[in-house]
Amino acid sequence: MLRAAAVLISTLFSLSSYSATKPNIVLIYADDISAREFPVYGSSKWSAPPYGEDSSDPKYRAKTPVLDRLAKEGLWIKTAWATTICSPSRAMMMTGRYAHKHKWWHNSDKGQAPGAKNKKQSWPLYESSPHTIGHVAKAGGYATYWAGKTQMSGVDNFGFDEAVFTPGENSEASTPYPYSDFTILNTKRNGKKALINTDTGVYVDYYQQFGWYWQPHVQLMNHPTAKQKFEWWPNTAESKANYGLNTFGPDVELDFIFDFMQRKHEQNKPFFIYHTTHLGHDGWDFFSEEIGKKKRQKWPGTPKVTWDGKKYTRIAPNVTGDKGKYDTHGTVTEGGMHNHVNYLDYQVWQYLEKFKQMGIENNTVFIFAADNGTSFYGKGSTKSQRGTHVPLIIYAPVLDMTKQGEQDVLANMADILPTIADITGVGIPNSYEINGQSLMPFLTSTKPNHRDWIYAYHKDQQLIRSKNLLIDGSGKLYDTTEHPDDLISFPVIKEINNASDAIKKEHKLLQSVLPRFDLHHSEHDAPDEGAGVVESLVIKK
Repeated sequence: MLRAAAVLISTLFSLSSYSATKPNIVLIYADDISAREFPVYGSSKWSAPPYGEDSSDPKYRAKTPVLDRLAKEGLWIKTAWATTICSPSRAMMMTGRYAHKHKWWHNSDKGQAPGAKNKKQSWPLYESSPHTIGHVAKAGGYATYWAGKTQMSGVDNFGFDEAVFTPGENSEASTPYPYSDFTILNTKRNGKKALINTDTGVYVDYYQQFGWYWQPHVQLMNHPTAKQKFEWWPNTAESKANYGLNTFGPDVELDFIFDFMQRKHEQNKPFFIYHTTHLGHDGWDFFSEEIGKKKRQKWPGTPKVTWDGKKYTRIAPNVTGDKGKYDTHGTVTEGGMHNHVNYLDYQVWQYLEKFKQMGIENNTVFIFAADNGTSFYGKGSTKSQRGTHVPLIIYAPVLDMTKQGEQDVLANMADILPTIADITGVGIPNSYEINGQSLMPFLTSTKPNHRDWIYAYHKDQQLIRSKNLLIDGSGKLYDTTEHPDDLISFPVIKEINNASDAIKKEHKLLQSVLPRFDLHHSEHDAPDEGAGVVESLVIKK
């Protein structure tokens, strides 16, 4: 039996206007970027280099003419929430569920698998929640592709036909990456744990990191040119000749994505692209000279791009040097979040140009979101909505959307999976708990609102928000009736009995919701029986 008959009827009605070909779907999930970093959100503050301090300096304001246009011609959700940090947000996106089901409470706090012999043996998402976003799209007849960051093992169990991973160091990597020494590696020094920059041999104060920006570590999965399921790239004479200091990971990802799109389009097969770009995440800046144990920039520079009002032009990188002494010859930007956002805008423009070249610009659903707040400002924070407030932009001429531009509604990253299920024509059994709510009824009908509350989690803390009330991880109450200029400085409610009737009503609602998910203490790990019997996905007629 399918869930929510009223929703199903609304969705089928909207799908009836599709072309005979199922719409392609591209989902970009950016890394560690708050909504405030995007001009369309109108924040009075954003993150400045080198370390992400609050700034109102226009010099450090990102410029996103392409995303601005998509937000205006499509729509953007004013209050979209992920969780506060990477892995739980990726779990929310990929499963459509909250942590009480998939057990990924935090990067460092994951529930043990059934029968686990130690705490490090966490429950894989594809076992706790077998109807992942890749499986849903695949069930709908889509060719599926995963590009970029994974932050999990068992990457071939998520329903993706092919993939390019940056970095490729996961459980499937049987040998060290042979083509780059851009690595911050765990080692020992005088018998104690230490980290070393393998490019320079200098010990550093950082975290283990395999390169994903410049001279990236790249792994392919199931690529037609590969001789095995998982293979390091470059893997041909031509790609090996062209690989080096001027190779930028996000460019490599897009090259392989476009190759996959083209091949599937020529096979008359719709595709789903899950693009988990690293752009937005900090990283060791190998091109900056080290000052003691410190890095000079939190966010490494990107290739320079310019916008002339109609198109982007990218300057080809020209980096020379070795062993920590590099010269970019003015072809790489300074570090900074704003330049990462600018490069994302450039890549979105590249997507649109590829859609036009393929003739699919009016038959593709494009979704842009991020996994948690910006590092230093919001990442890992449970205060107000610093850690949870992320961008959500949807551009989809194929859907005949009834909404356009700014939408003052609430949305969760868990909503994306059921939305994709509706678009692809896949039914999720009622017996299989999904915490997200499909956006399709809101996008394609006269329905004025999407959902009454949104939710996030951080270890044993819970955050929840309705239209007029926010309860953060410490239990502090905020009046969200108005939107502050900086997107977070809501008035604190010291006494709920003195609040408006609307807020008191919403407080009662939110307090009734929280116990359903507050299972960190009582149901932290997987149940002994695992996920149990799971009904199959079905195709809607």
